[in-house]
Amino acid sequence: MAMSKAALSVLSFGAYCVVVGALIVADPDALLRVCRLPPGGEAYLRVLGTVVFTLGLYYVAAARAGVVSFFRWTVWGRPLACAIFCGLVALRLAPAVLIVFGIIDGAGALWTGLALRASTRGPCASGR
Repeated sequence: MAMSKAALSVLSFGAYCVVVGALIVADPDALLRVCRLPPGGEAYLRVLGTVVFTLGLYYVAAARAGVVSFFRWTVWGRPLACAIFCGLVALRLAPAVLIVFGIIDGAGALWTGLALRASTRGPCASGR
């Protein structure tokens, strides 16, 4: 059975999280360099990488299993993350580059939301 467009969007976001999480666990300073931030060296960065990696695995598993309820949860959860990231930057509690990660979260949620909406319209409305 072919994967739905919503599942593909969730799978893509999961793959992104797996890659970013693995990078943070393996070499957090590499990501910090790309973001033009000073080296960290603190263990919490690798802990964060582990969380991001594990969440990515959940996204991949949910996409492969076609768990539509999970897809719907991400449509409100990822924009919330984007809003919090923007708030942290606005309050000068985080560097501006964090907004890039928030935009990726928000764009992924939009992709998933639009795909879910198109799938509920039925075959005639989606042009099939």
